[in-house]
Amino acid sequence: MSKIRKCEACGEYTLKEVCERCGRRTKETTPPRFSPKDPYGKYRRMMKYGRDRSA
Repeated sequence: MSKIRKCEACGEYTLKEVCERCGRRTKETTPPRFSPKDPYGKYRRMMKYGRDRSA
């Protein structure tokens, strides 16, 4: 179960069941699919941990 929700009407991300911006109901988001051949994984880890740390 995902805790982050997204309003499909305005695209706002929230933790609440009702969007604070437009007042419509929000929908649970699904995590991105995992792939061992992820071409952008290196860059995401660099952004998360910094350039000097090799993970």
